[in-house]
Amino acid sequence: MPAERLLPTTEAEDLLALVREIARDELAPCAAEHEEHARFPRDKFRLLGKTGLLGLPYPEEFGGGAQPYEVYLQALEEVASAWMSVGVGLSVHVMSSYALAAFGTDEQKARWLPDALGGELLGGYALSESHAGSDAAALSTRAVRSGDEYVVNGTKAWITHAGVADFYTLMARTSDDGGRGISCFFAPGRADGLAAAPPERKMGLTGSTTAQLVFDGVRVGADRLVGAEGDGLRIALSALDSGRLGIAACAVGLAQAALDEAVAYAKTRTQFGRPIIDFQGLEFLLADMAAAVESARATYLEAARRRDRGLPFRRQAAVAKLVCTDAAMRVTTDAVQVLGGAGYTRDFPVERYMREAKVLQIFEGTNQIQRLVIGRELRR
Repeated sequence: MPAERLLPTTEAEDLLALVREIARDELAPCAAEHEEHARFPRDKFRLLGKTGLLGLPYPEEFGGGAQPYEVYLQALEEVASAWMSVGVGLSVHVMSSYALAAFGTDEQKARWLPDALGGELLGGYALSESHAGSDAAALSTRAVRSGDEYVVNGTKAWITHAGVADFYTLMARTSDDGGRGISCFFAPGRADGLAAAPPERKMGLTGSTTAQLVFDGVRVGADRLVGAEGDGLRIALSALDSGRLGIAACAVGLAQAALDEAVAYAKTRTQFGRPIIDFQGLEFLLADMAAAVESARATYLEAARRRDRGLPFRRQAAVAKLVCTDAAMRVTTDAVQVLGGAGYTRDFPVERYMREAKVLQIFEGTNQIQRLVIGRELRR
């Protein structure tokens, strides 16, 4: 059952209605089979691009939807509610386009952004490394200037869309000056010396490709440097603030799907001659699940509205990521409990929802890192 929304314009209401239609008709029917067979749904991202959903928060002049983040995130929630792998992929793509849109030159944006927002190009975000996950300033992948190019060597880890992306927002070291020595590149997805390792064998989100990305003497044109040398860490952290809101919205979408499944089951499953939803113990559990979903949604929307007003939102984004992903883990676990033995089988989707929820507490900064961000912001 779609959650009631308060949207700022009639245009936004129509947009969300379209997203719900796409989610219901094009995404939800395919999700279980693709996840079971670990098939990446590239065609669905082309569909999202053609319908304008890959560029919702970006300027119209480059093919974007010029929508506030408040609207984009609610659309993202609907996508994630239907199919989490596609929701996370949409969030990653939007975050991967952020550096170019926010820090690129006019020439760079005109050259690459329309195809990225229109679905012809799918993006990946190449920041993490095996020894530099939470500690982004410790990355070692290196880009050395050679004439009109940079030569890149190193290995990135846990990269969503690795091997299937058409571009990567790449953070690489251009000097040994700690975090100030990192630069940002709009790197091509296919180049000599660039290869993806076999996909990680994950417990959930199996329809979303995640793998190491190996750069072995990859040549990246100097015209693909985004910002100045040394700006990379600042760009990366700025992108992550917005990316965390995307993951928060995905988490709420997943929790809403689990709640809907649990309520529907509780209405039809009978024990002792009554639907189990009539028993107060279960009714209270469902009420707590609903309260968690709605309070989590309010948290990410407040952070989004601050972003839309141009106010600082780093702390609020960290709070939203923490609250929403913890809520998704709790609600999906409770949904399995509501369904009992049936919930532990693959005949119902809640066991998949529970497996998918766990990684939300880990990527885009673990929830322990979110607590550090919140604490540091409070000290300021």
